[in-house]
Amino acid sequence: MLARYSVASLASTLAVRRATRRTVALSRHVTRSAGVGQRQALLAIVATRACSSAAAAAAPGEAPKTAPLEKFRKDYRQPNYWIREVQLDVKIFEGRTQVEATLSCELNASVSSKGDPLILDGEDLTLKSVGLVHADGQFEALTEGPDGYQLTEEGMTVTGLQNSTTFKLRTKVEITPEKNTQLSGLYYSGCMYCTQMEAEGFRRFTYFPDRPDVMAKYTSVRVEASRDKCPVLLGNGNKIAEGVCADDSSRHFAVFQDPFAKPSYLFAIVAGKLESITSTFKTASGRTISLGLFSEPQSVNQLDHAMESLKNAMRWDEETYGLEYDLDEYNIVAVSDFNMGAMENKGLNIFNTALVLARPDTATDSDFERIEGVIGHEYFHNWTGNRVTCRDWFQLTLKEGLTVFRDQEFSGDMGSKSVKRIEEVRILRAAQFPEDGGPMAHPIRPESYIAMDNFYTATVYCKGAEVIRMYQTLLGVDGFKKGLDLYFKRHDGSAVTCDDFRAAMADANGRDLTQFEEWYLQPGTPQVEVRSSWDSSAGNYRLILKQKVGAGQAHLPKDKRREKPMHIPVVIGLFDRDSGREVLPSQVLELTQEEQSFDFKLEGLSNPPVPSLFRDFSAPVKVDYPYSDDELAFLAGHDTDAFNRWEAAQELGSKTVRQVYAQITSSSTEDFKLPKGYLEAMRAILNDEETADRSLLAYALVLPSQTTLLETLPRPVDPLKLHEARCLVRKSLATELREDFLKKYKALSPAPTEAVVIDGENAGKRRLRNTCLAYLCALKDDEVLSLALSQFEEARTRQCMTDKLAALQCLVERPEIADAQKASQQFYDDHSSDALVVDKWFAAQAGADLPDILQHVERLVDRPDFTRNPNRIRAAISTFVANPRGFHKEDGSGYAFIAKKVAEVDSFNPQLGSRLALSFSSWPKLNEGRQALMKEHLGKLHATKETLSKDTFEVIDKVFKAA
Repeated sequence: MLARYSVASLASTLAVRRATRRTVALSRHVTRSAGVGQRQALLAIVATRACSSAAAAAAPGEAPKTAPLEKFRKDYRQPNYWIREVQLDVKIFEGRTQVEATLSCELNASVSSKGDPLILDGEDLTLKSVGLVHADGQFEALTEGPDGYQLTEEGMTVTGLQNSTTFKLRTKVEITPEKNTQLSGLYYSGCMYCTQMEAEGFRRFTYFPDRPDVMAKYTSVRVEASRDKCPVLLGNGNKIAEGVCADDSSRHFAVFQDPFAKPSYLFAIVAGKLESITSTFKTASGRTISLGLFSEPQSVNQLDHAMESLKNAMRWDEETYGLEYDLDEYNIVAVSDFNMGAMENKGLNIFNTALVLARPDTATDSDFERIEGVIGHEYFHNWTGNRVTCRDWFQLTLKEGLTVFRDQEFSGDMGSKSVKRIEEVRILRAAQFPEDGGPMAHPIRPESYIAMDNFYTATVYCKGAEVIRMYQTLLGVDGFKKGLDLYFKRHDGSAVTCDDFRAAMADANGRDLTQFEEWYLQPGTPQVEVRSSWDSSAGNYRLILKQKVGAGQAHLPKDKRREKPMHIPVVIGLFDRDSGREVLPSQVLELTQEEQSFDFKLEGLSNPPVPSLFRDFSAPVKVDYPYSDDELAFLAGHDTDAFNRWEAAQELGSKTVRQVYAQITSSSTEDFKLPKGYLEAMRAILNDEETADRSLLAYALVLPSQTTLLETLPRPVDPLKLHEARCLVRKSLATELREDFLKKYKALSPAPTEAVVIDGENAGKRRLRNTCLAYLCALKDDEVLSLALSQFEEARTRQCMTDKLAALQCLVERPEIADAQKASQQFYDDHSSDALVVDKWFAAQAGADLPDILQHVERLVDRPDFTRNPNRIRAAISTFVANPRGFHKEDGSGYAFIAKKVAEVDSFNPQLGSRLALSFSSWPKLNEGRQALMKEHLGKLHATKETLSKDTFEVIDKVFKAA
């Protein structure tokens, strides 16, 4: 599932992608200069892929509600019974849905004995009947009591099993999907009934051992509904029957069968008034797969890009890993009310509309890229997540980290590997590094949780993907593929662990990867100090690498730390500083000890070489090496590793912002001037005509985000002064390079009638052009205002959302200008019937760098079109959280506003509520006054713990108690 943006942040796309893929929202200030939707990326990747936890089942005889319990990885135990087959009969009526489930159960003799109870999960279910189905088909009702069943806060315990080792259990329940605001289980959205079962939503659908290690074949899933209200019926697997109901001609049914065993979290049905586009895909073995993409009728003309992305993903997985699709049908449904990015249900993916729908006039280049990645992500889960799944939810990164890595590789092959790598690391540093450095830090394989929803995180997804990438770096591309082949050979059709994956990689390559497990065990971001020495007489260059063991965990309680050296791949290159020649191509060093030295014999060098360290970001660590500004400028201009060219420019920008921040906090900035080396490096990047991929240039010009910078400064930090420092550097660059920005902007401007082409080359042009516009708009003068207004009108005429939104993001920061206000209203009016584009409008408003932004956002959320839709809430409220001038107001009113929204949202959607609660996790890093204000509002929320969901309680409790 994508929590991503990934967040894809979101989240990928995730996510949001799982990212969706999980919900991490970044300020427009993070990405504005590049015109990149990093907030949505995290939403897509990151994210948000947790299912909401629900209230306890409301049923007669249930136990009193108890405090949330923490679960631990070490306590894993197999269930008393396996479920081998499932038959479901789902009848959807207006205001109620009946679910009859028949479970073929088998005693798990390895852990249980005859007569042991069958434990079923269940929440918000109205039980109608429960009983045993005998071999002759006769139904024997069970009654509530010690000889039948008992309802508990967590579900149902069936005790009247006597000495049966195999039996069938049948339950009948009623649920009310129309009232399901948590969007977990079966719920109604727009014009359809749809499901979201991961992580623990199936228990809100029927009684079941709702855990990923219980893998069953769903041999018959019958879905029945009104022909008028729900003309389209969809389910997992292949459709084996359909027709009109014999007892009521106004209703119809369809029956689905999935021949592959799967856990309950992969179950899905959809019933509604949908339209679709269809196509086919011919596999490498010659099979023809029917493909269908479904949406609400008004959106069906925005599905073509998703269909092409799906075909590309299917072809790529065959060509790259030899993995072929295994069913006869593959369907995707776009749903407007969806907590996460997307869900990989076997054969029936359910997606947030934001990660499916796209046309040039409604979606940006970043949207198109993100959709391609998330479509790929969910498809790739068919093998890495569905055919082989995780034994328990502590192993979530087994499927998510691996699949995020696969979708990253896919996106790189479809476009630019270097650009994709930069985007991945930007998200990692802006979302995952802060998570690792905060009170919610956890290993990629958590050791405990209260609400599993809270662990669809950037750590599990993004850092998890980096851990998978390190396998490939250490073993090579071919060695990684050998390991993956062995993993599938050993575990196809099974629920396994991260240790099983590591063992397959080790065994296939004859490597000892015992120490590599530390990446699964340790929280925090590892830190590596690098120093060098040069012996000119011997031509010997020495690199000394030292792991600062435990440094990334110093903020955590002692019982949460694990301070041991890691197994870190360090890819390096070396350059002659005089000629710019690469004298040592990329080489993998393996840092396994606390300190190691590596020697390199170099001939013909008069001066020590310039090292290019951790090329292509070979490990998710923080690196300490004393580069001079001249060396960074050298690497920005000469490094043959595209990622490290970008990295050098970023570090120059970071150093400059940190210097300005130090000035602001200690004196004044009246005498501030940009360092000459940094200015000239940026000028060279801006005027580079040799680099074909203009997205690389755009990203190199953008300053690091506020959240990324916060992680590079010693605590405590004043967030408003940091924002001021970043803005000052940005404005100074715009002032010094004004003519260069204008020249480049005009050179990249399209002809008035030029068609909008969606591809990497044209996206790069637009990205660089909009980066220039964003810098120029920092000057806030009349010429630049005219430029933004002209671009807005030009983009309206050409129907180019990328350029139109970039112009709007500049104009919303000039509310005193009537024409800017008019353009903002025009944007809204142009797209008022398209919810996803209206979300972009809300996000642009909430992200504006204005002194009264809090009052502005308070008015936004009072509008009638501010709904409970998760995308709308993220667009307005999560974007505001990432806006320093609003959230971090001196008087604490921004904190008060968000605390109020956390409580409100938690009352109807715990998953979203807990995500918003994470807004307060940065308090230990802030200056004393803000710490006190933030803790005051945290304390008020903590005092209401009896009314909070377990999702939000877990976050508030951990953040409030942080050291």
